[in-house]
Parts: sequence; C-alpha cells; structure tokens
Amino acid sequence: MLRIGLTGGIGSGKSTIARLFSEHGVPVIDADEIAHRLTRPGEPATRKILATFGHSVASPEGGIDRKRLAQRIFDNVDDRHRLEAILHPLIRREIELAVNTHAAPYCLIVIPLLVETRQHDLVDRVLVVDIDEARQIERVRARDGRSEPEIRAILKAQAGRHERRYAADDLVENNGDLDSLSKQVATLHIRYLELAHQAADHR
Repeated sequence: MLRIGLTGGIGSGKSTIARLFSEHGVPVIDADEIAHRLTRPGEPATRKILATFGHSVASPEGGIDRKRLAQRIFDNVDDRHRLEAILHPLIRREIELAVNTHAAPYCLIVIPLLVETRQHDLVDRVLVVDIDEARQIERVRARDGRSEPEIRAILKAQAGRHERRYAADDLVENNGDLDSLSKQVATLHIRYLELAHQAADHR
C-alpha cells in the first residue's frame, strides 16, 4: 500500500484535507488521534509519562492533560525528547498496525510533526499543506482563542514554511476556499491511485 504522509503547521487545514481524502474512500490514519488514545487513563504510555513528568500533567480523570504537558515541553528540548522517546515508538507501531488492516491502493497518514521529527521513513510521499502565515494566525485565533504572540511562539517552535515546502513531494495550497481544496484533493487522489497501481505492477 502506498503511504502518503500529510503534514503542515498549526491551523494549516490538515483535518479538513484528511476529511476530503476520506470522502474519496481513502483510509486516514491520524497520529494525533493515536496519541490521544495512548494517553488515556490507565494506558502504559500514560503511566510512563506521569512517572517521567509528575502528576502536574495529569488530567482530572487520570489521563494526560495535553495542554499542561505541551506547556512543560514547549521550551524544554530535553523534556520534549523524553516525551518523544515514550510516545513515538508506540505511535509508529500503531500506525503500522493500522496500515496493515487496510486493503486500499493507498492510505493517508496524518503526522503534524513529520518534518520536525524526521519520520520520512514511515511514508512513501510527503504531502505538505502550505498556507500564508497571516491566514494561518487568523485561523488559529478564531479556532483556539489564542493570542497572536502565543501563536507566533508555536510557529517558531515548528518547522518553517520553507523547510516544509523543501521536504514536500506534493503541495496543497490552502489560501483559498473549500472548493479549491476539494479540487486539489481530487487531482491528488487520481495521481496517488496511479502511483499506487504503478508500484503494485513493479512488485
């Protein structure tokens, strides 16, 4: 199965694009959803995270308060690496398991920090959502209620726009409306089906 890795910065429109691909019958595997599942109360990863970072990052239900944990690791590279060491191997395993449950020509794997964590080996092609920074900031403000300085700090911690574009095999430009996105996804869907069939013919 051909693996397409979808990535992009905060507020770039990854969820919308993933939904559009799913409407074409494409299996979507979301690393963030897997991380949510792995950090529910009682999960082994949850116990390891709490043992590493303390109960200040626990949710009232006994899971992980993702906002508090994000604040903890945001400016601390060592803590970020500790968290990645706990979660990333588990997320990779879950992605592999999910891929093997599908029989479609290709799947979409949503990995928000694909470029930052250098997980290119998980996918065959990298699809980057590109968006103007001003539009990106406005979308995050409207969605999350964050201030502009908060958003800019997050953007600074993520891969830059040019770095993502350089890593891309394919681009979706998300500076227009939903109709524009739908057309781009439809075009990419046809292309990915062709590539998947070509790859299958060479096996």
